[in-house]
Amino acid sequence: MSLQNETTPLWYVIHTYSGYENKVATNIEKIVENRGLQNMIFDVRIPTETVVEKTEKEEKEIERKLFPSYVLVKMVMNDNTWYIVRNTRGCTGFVGPESKPEPLTEAEVAKMGVETTVDLEVEYKVGDTVEITAGPMEGSVGTVDEIDIPARKVRVRITMFGRELPAELELHQVKLF
Repeated sequence: MSLQNETTPLWYVIHTYSGYENKVATNIEKIVENRGLQNMIFDVRIPTETVVEKTEKEEKEIERKLFPSYVLVKMVMNDNTWYIVRNTRGCTGFVGPESKPEPLTEAEVAKMGVETTVDLEVEYKVGDTVEITAGPMEGSVGTVDEIDIPARKVRVRITMFGRELPAELELHQVKLF
């Protein structure tokens, strides 16, 4: 099977044995890390939803797979990446006509909520003094070390007990002081 060498990462759906979704996702992530393929295989996701399960005694929240036996992979499709994903233990193949990988359309990706392309702007920048507004360190003041918009994280240095401690927080948990 010869695939054209694409350069744009797209979302593809792979089919797995029942119950192997987590194992397949973990295996692909390990292969990407071990072989340094972060520029070819960008993301691996198992879409889930949180539901409340009621029993006679209690209610508890559980995470349920939206698409059992399927894993989503954002990757640049070529012969090498196809071979790596296709031959991952537990993977039975790509979803598409005659098992030829068919990428998800932008509308399908948006409908599933797999990837959010919302541009975020924050009122603070690296070096600014900020106050933590939520979480266990609420009310603490620190200095912004790093802002990671795609991951929606901010790293803040907080002085506590005479020591500087790093804290990684969500962007919304911090405001300009």
